Amino acid sequence: MPRYSHRSRTRRKNRGRFGPLFKLLCVVAVVVALTVGATVFFRVEQVTVSGNRRYTEEEIIAASGIELGDNLYSLNKVRIDRNIRTTLPYIGEMSINRVLPSTIVIRVDEWEAVAQIAVSDAERVAALQAARLEKDPEAEALPVAQEPWLISVKGKLLEPAPADSGAILVTGLTPLSPQAGSFLEVPEEEQARLEALTGLLEALGEAEIQSQVSAVRLDATRLVVRYAGRFDVKMELNADFPYNVRLMQAIREKMEAKDGENAAGSMDLTRSPAAYSPAPVSDILP
Repeated sequence: MPRYSHRSRTRRKNRGRFGPLFKLLCVVAVVVALTVGATVFFRVEQVTVSGNRRYTEEEIIAASGIELGDNLYSLNKVRIDRNIRTTLPYIGEMSINRVLPSTIVIRVDEWEAVAQIAVSDAERVAALQAARLEKDPEAEALPVAQEPWLISVKGKLLEPAPADSGAILVTGLTPLSPQAGSFLEVPEEEQARLEALTGLLEALGEAEIQSQVSAVRLDATRLVVRYAGRFDVKMELNADFPYNVRLMQAIREKMEAKDGENAAGSMDLTRSPAAYSPAPVSDILP
């Protein structure tokens, strides 16, 4: 009996010694099996696109770089997102999802061309360049745009503006090295103007009155909006734009109720309370 008892204890010790190693090998085997299974079985057989209007499904798939037969789990969604946005500048929000066993679903929203950035006047460019040379005598010439560019509400450059563009005309900015798919860049001195512009465009979009604004002129501290073709509206660069847009609409409604639908004038929203000055239509329109 002692002999058998000793052998039993030895077997139990051996099992206890190799138990953790056995469990580890089982875990590794499962991981390997899952990896091999994902590599062998989960292949892209279909790519679907929805939400597109400007671009075709084929254009979006081609821009993504996804090819049939690619491994579903080895696809880099960040790279796919970047490829599409860079190649197709009108693409705004986007989602990329895997649907087992073999489908990639791409959902896109496309930007609208909201504004066109006019070519900066020669005097403005010369002044900016002179300031650069004063700081650095060896500074290169500013790579300014030579043609107007269309931008989205967020300031993404879409394409050069055609002559018949109805987008909001923006003056007072100096676009640098414009390239479709990138975001509008301006000299450091104009950064506050750019931030004000995008804030204003977002507020106009939220109020759904972008089509009622034809022009925006920016300067160092303020901007002027041409509204409804009959009102010039002055705002601070750091204004609360959603509030200012609502105030602008309210003043227009009040003046039209008083003077008729052809009421025209200027609104100064930089003052508190806001000021309104009526003027003939011929004095307002350029």
